[in-house]
Amino acid sequence: MAPQSKTLFEQFLAPVFSHLVDRNALVQLRDSIDWEAGVAQFTNPQVVYPNYYKTSNFHGIKNGYLNVDAALTYDPITQYVLPPGETWVRESLIKAIGGEPRRILDLGCGTGTTTLMLKRRFPNAEVIGLDLSPQMLVMADYKAQAAAVDVTFRHGNAMATALPAAAFDVVCATLLFHETPPAVAKTILSEAFRLLTPGGQMLVLDGNQRTLRASDWLSTIFEEPFIRDYGQGNVDAWLGYAGFEQVRTEDVFWLNQLSYGRKPLPVAERVVKSEGEGAESGLPLAQPA
Repeated sequence: MAPQSKTLFEQFLAPVFSHLVDRNALVQLRDSIDWEAGVAQFTNPQVVYPNYYKTSNFHGIKNGYLNVDAALTYDPITQYVLPPGETWVRESLIKAIGGEPRRILDLGCGTGTTTLMLKRRFPNAEVIGLDLSPQMLVMADYKAQAAAVDVTFRHGNAMATALPAAAFDVVCATLLFHETPPAVAKTILSEAFRLLTPGGQMLVLDGNQRTLRASDWLSTIFEEPFIRDYGQGNVDAWLGYAGFEQVRTEDVFWLNQLSYGRKPLPVAERVVKSEGEGAESGLPLAQPA
């Protein structure tokens, strides 16, 4: 389908859900935010935008997420396209995190919905959201301030975050990989592996690849340039390729899936864990070879 200048909200959802969405409120929200100042605040001049990101029209929106309209309409769209409910779907990732992580990184955080949920669930953790779009980060920061939730948002490329190695106990990515070429998704997972502490958890919440393969009409509706390639892929295989162990994927209702992996512990630590502490989460620790 040829890219359109209108948003998915205007093309598809608005005719169906116009009685549920307050358009005047969206206009007021847009006018209440100083977008120029916000974008300038978040823009990191060292960040290099990948070519696919600069040239793709996500959801049929010209310039994709480097666009105020994308940031403004993302939440009204998403609440209706994650059945049976956006909060329930996102909570599947939150509930799967084991233990009490001290540092959490949310890759491709967008408008920060999952980032804020992570901080509410783990109030003592440092939670960082990273995204390529300054416009989306402006919206995320607006939401965090309105909710008085203490999180940090950074402008960055998930393929090369410039963050220190072994610095996070949990790295997650929500609704990110279906918007990237598979090679990019694999690179992001390799970067996440680098960022995680030994034993750290990687969680990927995204579209259900099996469902997408069986229902091509879904790919057409959402006008995502890489969603068909994503649907033909296998997140479990990508996690394994990046070096993760104890990999598994489970369905989240019909349209989504949640994939898990752990960064292996050094062999000596695996022996200690297997003899004493055991696993802190639902993911079993690897046994010593």
